[in-house]
Amino acid sequence: MHNLSKSKILAYRQCPKRLWLEIHKPELRDDSASEAAFAIGNRVGEVARQVFDPHGNGAFIDINALGHAEAISQSAMLLAEGSGPLFEAGLTASGALAYADVMLPDRSDGTLRWRMIEVKSSTGVKDYHRDDIAVQSFIAAESGVPLASIAVAHINNAFTYFGGGRYEGLFEVVDLTGETVDRHEEVRQWLTLAHEIANQPEEPAIETGDHCNSPFTCGFCDYCNRDKTFPDYPLGSLPRLHPNRRAAIKETGVEDLRDAPDELLNAIQQRVKECSVTGEPYFNAESAAAELAAFGDPGYFLDFETIAFAVPRWEGTRPYQQLPFQFSLHILHSDGCMEHQGFLDLSGADPSQACAVELIRLCGNKGPVFAYNAGFESRVIRELAERFPELASRLSAIAARLVDLLPIARRHYYHPSQHGSWSIKAVLPALCPDLSYDALDGVQDGNMAQAAYQEAIASETTGERKAQLKEQLHEYCKLDTLAMVRIWQAFKGN
Repeated sequence: MHNLSKSKILAYRQCPKRLWLEIHKPELRDDSASEAAFAIGNRVGEVARQVFDPHGNGAFIDINALGHAEAISQSAMLLAEGSGPLFEAGLTASGALAYADVMLPDRSDGTLRWRMIEVKSSTGVKDYHRDDIAVQSFIAAESGVPLASIAVAHINNAFTYFGGGRYEGLFEVVDLTGETVDRHEEVRQWLTLAHEIANQPEEPAIETGDHCNSPFTCGFCDYCNRDKTFPDYPLGSLPRLHPNRRAAIKETGVEDLRDAPDELLNAIQQRVKECSVTGEPYFNAESAAAELAAFGDPGYFLDFETIAFAVPRWEGTRPYQQLPFQFSLHILHSDGCMEHQGFLDLSGADPSQACAVELIRLCGNKGPVFAYNAGFESRVIRELAERFPELASRLSAIAARLVDLLPIARRHYYHPSQHGSWSIKAVLPALCPDLSYDALDGVQDGNMAQAAYQEAIASETTGERKAQLKEQLHEYCKLDTLAMVRIWQAFKGN
């Protein structure tokens, strides 16, 4: 019988076929999407050990160094002794295996019991966290470890870091003891069924569906969809299609949006359908030009690149706060000349104040500041104003000048190649096919920019590699604002 880890039991909960593939064909799994999540989880785990063991009296069970057998053996010994906090304590029973993030000894009733705490990098308790802790506490109970309480600790996004490595208050602990214990028999059933699936000689015949992306995108999606054909214009390309409306359309047997009944679509969705049917773009050039004319002479085109740490790195910052480390600014002067300026700090120090100062210097005192999905730029600028009161009035003035190109594009332009998206990466190749993010070296989207930044500021990164990343970030962010200029020019009729 397989000794199923907690992650495999939860894989069964998402899809029995996923569990079978995890065991019998793990080489087919695409793990690329999980690398960043693992890095975040590791950092959150490190800080949790500091917060829940401030005196350093605990023990960390390092499975990578010990291996499963020794980790379980050491955990059992330390759980019996109860001399201090345990981190990543191995638990096994009933053909199941789990490692508990935090185990704190509790002798409040005169006996040794344990407070089990699972640490999560999210800012709240999710439904799948409840499944997670139910499985883990079940294994602990089955293995004979007495539990005083069962809880989930998640990130408190109201926490502000004041430096010095002090993270007290970063976690909010939510007690789930009652509801979790009540689910132990349910977990026992999951485990029985999971073992049955794991022992099957053939993979289960389960079709792909919404479960493939809930609660996480399954790494076997490409494998499971390998022999399937999909419509050129799937229903998912209809923007803002309510799930109930989508279900109603699918009930008619329709899979391609070009066949969707008009009476079930709103005006924008009907436009997407019409363009997809005809293969022709929609462009109300006169209306787009008239709307842009209201903002006067050409001005500034702004785009930020930001980083958000689950565990704040710099004083005065909060978990997951979007902190700008780079911006690109294309400036169109009244004589038609174009100038590019920018900011990029790869020192590893907090770049926020220097970014704010340079933004003020370059944006001047008048003229529209165009952005694409400008709510993001507005939030970044206003948070900079909150952090640096001496710069607040000038930063707020820039925020007040922001003009969002996204709703203008949504109202006046659509090309069938956009597949229901008005992101700048969807609109740009349709309007300006000579520009392409695919041609960029290394960094081609925001997630890649964040990864490049974190690599660049890492102490082990060589100077040569850092210079390469700097160039890639520069070219990527520069293209973002050049794209806005070109879209603006197309809408203006220039």
